[in-house]
Amino acid sequence: MENTFVMETDASITLNYLIYIQNIYLNQSLINEELKFPYLSTNIVFQEDFELKYKELWEEVTERIFTTQGTDLTLFYENKNLFYQKLLEQTSENLISFDEVYKGFRVWWGSFVGEFSIKMSIAEAEQELYSDLSKWLWQTGKVPQKRLHINLIYDDCILANSQVSSYLAVIPIKDFYFRFKELVPRIRECFV
Repeated sequence: MENTFVMETDASITLNYLIYIQNIYLNQSLINEELKFPYLSTNIVFQEDFELKYKELWEEVTERIFTTQGTDLTLFYENKNLFYQKLLEQTSENLISFDEVYKGFRVWWGSFVGEFSIKMSIAEAEQELYSDLSKWLWQTGKVPQKRLHINLIYDDCILANSQVSSYLAVIPIKDFYFRFKELVPRIRECFV
């Protein structure tokens, strides 16, 4: 049986931006030992129902990224105000803070320690994952119907479900290091 399995791994700018915002929100109620990247010394006033709005936005963005390939950059750059309006209280101070957060994320993402590091951090583990999945597909006689697309995020998505669905998965990079044994069976669920 010929190996027809193709796996693509990418790092979504939009999903990682949502993780960035999530962590700012969480940091406002965490103690020093539990703080997450990025840490801000100023408080931002989030919507009262932030966690619900965040979950809805995460699901909407994930759906749009996976159903319309190539829209991730467009989502991030053309929907800047959507993130602000859905997630933060609309005040002049919050708008200034939000603009700083957005700019800070763009600088980090475009630097060597942002998108590039996220993608490269799993290079070896990605090969092992591909090998394990290929072997499993061959052993079970399953033939992939399309490419498996894995989207990397730099931290856990705590406020929404980081999804595994038909040929699509959103995976935090630390799962490749600390939860690899659970990762392989979880990604097998994509082959439905």
